[in-house]
Amino acid sequence: MKSGTQEQAEGKFHQMKGKAKEMVGQISDNPKMEAEGLDEKIAGKVQNKVGQIKNLFEKE
Repeated sequence: MKSGTQEQAEGKFHQMKGKAKEMVGQISDNPKMEAEGLDEKIAGKVQNKVGQIKNLFEKE
C-alpha cells in the first residue's frame, strides 16, 4: 500500500498534467483532449485527498 505522502505527490502530479492537457486542448480546439485533461485533473484531486486521509490514519 502506498503511503499517504506518496499518494499526495502523485495526485499533485496528475493535477498539473491534467491542467496542461486541458490547456493544450483549449488552445488547439480539441475538446477530447480538453475533457481528458479535466478528467485527469479531477482524478488527481481525488488521489490527493485520499493521501491526506491516509496520513491522518497513519498518525493514529
